[in-house]
Amino acid sequence: MWEDMKTEFTMRQSDMKNYFILLSGILLISFSFEILYAKTKQKDNRLTSAEIKRGWKLLFDGNTINGWRGAYMEGLPAKGWSVKEGVLSVQESGGGEASFGGDIVTKEEYSNFELQLDFKLTEGANSGIKYFVIEGLPKTPGSAKGLEYQLLDDAKHPDAKLGINGNRTLASLYDLFPASKDKKSNPIGEWNHAYILVKGKHVEHWLNGIKVLEYERGGKEFLAHKAESKFKEIKDFGEYPKGHILLQDHGNQVFFKNIKIRIL
Repeated sequence: MWEDMKTEFTMRQSDMKNYFILLSGILLISFSFEILYAKTKQKDNRLTSAEIKRGWKLLFDGNTINGWRGAYMEGLPAKGWSVKEGVLSVQESGGGEASFGGDIVTKEEYSNFELQLDFKLTEGANSGIKYFVIEGLPKTPGSAKGLEYQLLDDAKHPDAKLGINGNRTLASLYDLFPASKDKKSNPIGEWNHAYILVKGKHVEHWLNGIKVLEYERGGKEFLAHKAESKFKEIKDFGEYPKGHILLQDHGNQVFFKNIKIRIL
């Protein structure tokens, strides 16, 4: 009996030893993955070597907004925009459209490109990413005109229920084409990723890695939607060969980072 107990005790010791060896191995692997993740995680407002090789360029470096100016201005707006801890933000000013600091546009114009950025909405916020913005058009009250990737708190902002078939909701081509109804957006206060592809007349809007709409600039469907929109009186709206990219001041606080472009 004593020999049996001794043998059982020895087996238990061996099992415990094997258990601790296994546990140590798991912890080591976990720790190694954490180190690898920390090393490979891309820093905000930086390009990877692969992105550089593919021709991506930053439109915001996390410190300044060089390369931008106010719409219909020579310099930047005197108020309304700020950069803090690597994030560009438009300030809350009561919801007026370009009535506080005003929109900002790229100094350069673009025709064929990929554009991507991260954005974070506050509760009830309204803003937009516009492209093919032409300052040759007469300046009118409100925001500069251009094709717009809508940024909106669909649940809290009344604009989501206006327009036609949801064409003023998040990621839609504002007042023209609605984004897919099964789009996946992160909660208000969390970061979302916007991607816009323009190749000739073909345009795509993506939200968080999923395509939510596509259209052809100047195509039959585009012109039919334009005829029902607030842009129906603007000749050649959205069909210009090139234009500025714009971030909208709609009087609500919205945050931006990782703004980058690739010319095609």
